[in-house]
Amino acid sequence: MSLSRVHSRALLGLEARPVQVEVHLANGLPSFTLVGLADTEVKEARERVRSAIANAGLDFPNNKRITVNLAPADLPKDSGRFDLPIALGILAASGQISTARLQGWEFAGELSLGGELRPVRGALAMSLALHRDAEKNQQAHPLPLRLVLPCGSAEEAALVPQAQVYRARHLLDVVARFLPEQAGAADPPAGADAGWQQLTVAPNAQAPVYADLADVKGQAGARRALEIAAAGGHSLLLVGPPGSGKSMLAQRFAGLLPAMSSSEALESAAVSSLAGRFSLERWGQRPTIAPHHSASAVALVGGGSPPRPGEISLAHHGVLFLDEFPEFARAALEALREPLENGMIRISRAARQSEFPARFQLIAAMNPCPCGFLGHPSKACRDTPEQIARYQGRLSGPLLDRIDLHIEVPTLQPEELLRSGAAESSALVRERVCSARQRAQARQGHSNQALAGLLLEQHVHADAAALQFLHSAATRFGWSARSTHRVLRVARTIADLAAAHGVGVGHVAEAVQCRRALRPGA
Repeated sequence: MSLSRVHSRALLGLEARPVQVEVHLANGLPSFTLVGLADTEVKEARERVRSAIANAGLDFPNNKRITVNLAPADLPKDSGRFDLPIALGILAASGQISTARLQGWEFAGELSLGGELRPVRGALAMSLALHRDAEKNQQAHPLPLRLVLPCGSAEEAALVPQAQVYRARHLLDVVARFLPEQAGAADPPAGADAGWQQLTVAPNAQAPVYADLADVKGQAGARRALEIAAAGGHSLLLVGPPGSGKSMLAQRFAGLLPAMSSSEALESAAVSSLAGRFSLERWGQRPTIAPHHSASAVALVGGGSPPRPGEISLAHHGVLFLDEFPEFARAALEALREPLENGMIRISRAARQSEFPARFQLIAAMNPCPCGFLGHPSKACRDTPEQIARYQGRLSGPLLDRIDLHIEVPTLQPEELLRSGAAESSALVRERVCSARQRAQARQGHSNQALAGLLLEQHVHADAAALQFLHSAATRFGWSARSTHRVLRVARTIADLAAAHGVGVGHVAEAVQCRRALRPGA
């Protein structure tokens, strides 16, 4: 048979769309043509596939006109993931393997010149998409859908529940399972050291390890702010002199959050897999992403051709820590406004549009002034009021409006630091955070940070005195409607931590104090 079809997938954002690799062998002037909106890396597969087949001891049809079509033609394809399906398509079209046996299988993998299989990025996204498609089309496709991947990619793809993933080390390992003469060739041999193996990877049963909040001495106000932020899903800005412990506090925030659910762990791992950063050792661990302040807007939100996730998407279901907050480029900071509101980032290009999830908790840290010592008890600030205003003015009002908590982190005196007793551990704080989140979930079905519009009025349960106090504070400080509503959400979280049904004056007063660290208009 001179025509064969092999199934694979192409990445478009976090989606892994089906691709059919069609291979046709015809008589005529020998050539190898690859069509179907293929990127440069895909077109280079011609030389890799030719050498891999020859060096594996198989017959490459040098005397044929080879046409490879990657369908659909309007879907962009990139990377070397199509090397393996193209090679299998050529072998099937030339009769060296069974075309019928390839039905119900999907393949992805880059080939070396010697035929070894190399890992590809996005394996977890491919496995998720394949599993979802199999559930939707059980009647239309009675054959089980199985995925063949190289070592290093198959392990992460097998994390998807009930996924049928097979690992292969060499092109010959795959070819041996689809030879026409072997009726049972699709069954992998026993033995963990075999070149072909079906994987069932159990998620890491050990609890993720985070830095402990007990390491932080003093800073009762900042510790309380971390607890409120974790309980309600709120963003947080830490303002204080150098060495006051802002970075230390932020690095321990992920340990206060509840354990990741299976769906959250899969989504977070899928984004990491797209960027090639996934590691099995970090399965189920909430990421803490801390880009340098020199990072560009594209590095933060993602981009490129094809579009890839940025730092904010890599922090999905985790923490995005931006130290030296005002030092980031203005365009990079303003790009945070949309994902802070809706948890999604959309990257639009002339040829395509991609969406990446970006539901993270923002923890930002900054000095109060350029020299850093404004308000320091023993060091004098050497900046003029104009320099201080210019420095703080790098953060726009709309961006600050979207940050719920603005907390001052003062410098501790040496005697206070040395005499501090044992502080609460992250485990104790996390218990209170989980209890508060459970109350919010039972009441409204999501965290307090997501309360808006009528839902805010319906679930906040604030008494008249509390609303009057909030109105007076908003009028005095000139808060916008967004800032006022965010203070009300924080007050709702404080009430949940106190196991209170309604929001009282005390809860609102603490929420107001949690927004007073930077400047009156913030």
